[in-house]
Amino acid sequence: MRTRTIISFFCVLVGIVVGSLLVNVTASVPALGWLAYALSFGLESPVVLDLFVIRLTFGLSVNLSVAVILCVAISLVVGNFIYKK
Repeated sequence: MRTRTIISFFCVLVGIVVGSLLVNVTASVPALGWLAYALSFGLESPVVLDLFVIRLTFGLSVNLSVAVILCVAISLVVGNFIYKK
C-alpha cells in the first residue's frame, strides 16, 4: 500500500515537470498552442501574519494547463501499469 502511494506521488511529480516542459516548448508553435492554455488560481496577494517578533507570509498560486493535466494522467496510467507487473 505504501509503495503504491510513493509511486503515485512520483508519477504526479514527473507528470507536472514533463507537462510544464511541454507547455514551454509548445507555446510558440501555432498548431500545438492549445496545450499551453492555462488557468491560474490562488491567492492574489499573500496573507501576512505579523507576530511582532516574526513576520510570516503565506501565499499559494497554481497554474494548471492542458499539457500538465494530460501528462499527469498519462504518468499515472503508466505508473499503475508498471506497478502491476
